[in-house]
Amino acid sequence: MTTAHGSTLASAASLEYLVGLRNLGSSGSQPTITNLARRLHVSPQAASEMVGRLRAEGLVEQGRPHELALTPRGQALADAVFRRHALVEWLLTGVIGMGWAESDQEAQRLQGAISDAVEARLDAFLGHPETCPHGNPIDAATARRRPAGVPLGSLASGSRATVYRITEEAEEDAALLSYLEARGLTPGVEIMVQAASDSLEAITVVGPRGSATLGLRPAALIRVIPGQADPALFHRLPADTTRE
Repeated sequence: MTTAHGSTLASAASLEYLVGLRNLGSSGSQPTITNLARRLHVSPQAASEMVGRLRAEGLVEQGRPHELALTPRGQALADAVFRRHALVEWLLTGVIGMGWAESDQEAQRLQGAISDAVEARLDAFLGHPETCPHGNPIDAATARRRPAGVPLGSLASGSRATVYRITEEAEEDAALLSYLEARGLTPGVEIMVQAASDSLEAITVVGPRGSATLGLRPAALIRVIPGQADPALFHRLPADTTRE
């Protein structure tokens, strides 16, 4: 696969590891071999061997003890893959009308088949989104200039907030994605915390489709902006591309 940066990466597996490391960092999880193996559903030994190859290629480096970091070239490659994935997701959800969980799986299949020319046309057609449909920044430069948000699970009862992004770790849970979409808990939507209980390990929020209850662990994977958020933070597809 040749990227927009003119580099060729040998295997799809290498790309998967780079994107896995990218998403670990942006989700707030420690980018260690153990966490990477868990995220990619491989053995720690397999992860260690692949990371060794990526380090030899200058795509990954050792950060703090036991922590990994993408090099600038590794980050650029990971961002390129994530960008194409996000563009396909916007097309599938906003134009074709697929659900979040299904579109994520289909985007995994299609992202590697998109050429630079098609990517540029798709980006323009979709209005140059800066995030994926779940609100995650499309590249490192975008992430640096956007607010971080706070975990939904950190809010107290009675708090009001705006759903900001469903982190990449949460995106891996198809059931969670489907539940959030069904309850209308999508980026840009305002919510109110009806109840939060550490003892019950649950939080209940009221959104556009009534109340929704989440465990504190999945709630920690959802970022919100306290109060009303700037509408400019949320991408909206051009009117002539949507199904409405």
